[in-house]
Amino acid sequence: MNQGVRPRIGVDVGGTKIEALAIDEAGRELARLRVPSPSADYRAMVAAVRDVVVDLEREIGGEARIGLGTPGSVSPTTGLLRNANSTVMNGRAFGADVSATLQREIRIENDANCFALSEASDGAGAGRRMVFGVILGTGVGGGIVIDQRLWEGSQRIAGEWGHNEMPARAGAALPDTRCWCGRRRCIETYLSGPGLAADHARETGTSLNAQAIAAQARRGDPAAQATLARYADRLARALAGVVNVLDPDVVVLGGGVSNIEVVYAGVRSRLPREIFADACTTPVVRNRHGDASGVRGAARLWPA
Repeated sequence: MNQGVRPRIGVDVGGTKIEALAIDEAGRELARLRVPSPSADYRAMVAAVRDVVVDLEREIGGEARIGLGTPGSVSPTTGLLRNANSTVMNGRAFGADVSATLQREIRIENDANCFALSEASDGAGAGRRMVFGVILGTGVGGGIVIDQRLWEGSQRIAGEWGHNEMPARAGAALPDTRCWCGRRRCIETYLSGPGLAADHARETGTSLNAQAIAAQARRGDPAAQATLARYADRLARALAGVVNVLDPDVVVLGGGVSNIEVVYAGVRSRLPREIFADACTTPVVRNRHGDASGVRGAARLWPA
């Protein structure tokens, strides 16, 4: 490391785990730590973030610059976290509270924005001017990076496509769903991992998680294959709205559902008929950094 350049630590604060990663100025990993998330106890979450930072700094032997990736986003009006599916964090000054307990400045961003920044920097979107990063996990989120810089928007909600209504232009009528946010038929309720599982259960009466559905589909189970076909069709329709507005150079998928290989072929075959163009040149690709992408992006909230 160059003299005088402090390393960066990214912390990804999730509903089930808190992961922290220390990197040097070139983006090389120095140390990593993962602990369970005390998601039902706000004060315990703040303390857990403090503790993983302290432990990592002890391991790397010095103080670092800290970036946080969180569900939801910080309201520019109130400075409080909002729209987090880890609801205990909503209405709280999470960034300020972590900053106070660490006694230094920190930077905080939505976890999907962190994912997009990571993949645009040195991941599957590297070298592309506009990257739309998608999270398909416990929830559905998105982030926009233009020329290596996050685009947040004036209300800091840019990329929040998961809480638009699922388009129903083609195919069978959509089942009615209700989202934790209070709205009906949010994209998240169909395209998240739990949304995929719920769709399979509605159609088959069998409760399986997304990975189990994918495994059954690979073994030739027609019901599981039909579930993934419906999923790919809905994902293509939902992404078409983003492509028509942003026309990104690449769409990078992340989150647990992004590991289901058959989804990519399904989306690529369906997306051209959904967008407002004579040909579809928008690649939809798997992320490069896997589960580490969000935490790498949180560290990159600070420049090298």
